[in-house]
Amino acid sequence: MQIRDGFLLREVAGNFVVVAIGDDVLDFNAVITVNELGATIWHGIEDRKDKAQIVEEILTEYDIDKETVSNDFDEFISQLKSNNIITD
Repeated sequence: MQIRDGFLLREVAGNFVVVAIGDDVLDFNAVITVNELGATIWHGIEDRKDKAQIVEEILTEYDIDKETVSNDFDEFISQLKSNNIITD
């Protein structure tokens, strides 16, 4: 999985948001706010880590159970796919 060119994660006033740049600005008319967990997933994808690696990283950083992390991961990826922000 890979983040498409034209999308960046930025921290604005303490909040993370996904922004479109370049030609994608014309097609992407939404703002996606991302919590810290989502930002960790995003950075993991940027670093070309797989789901298992990202989940494990989250488990070491946060006091949360594996099932919740896995479900949150899947939900976040689904949202990115539905907005055509990532590719397989």
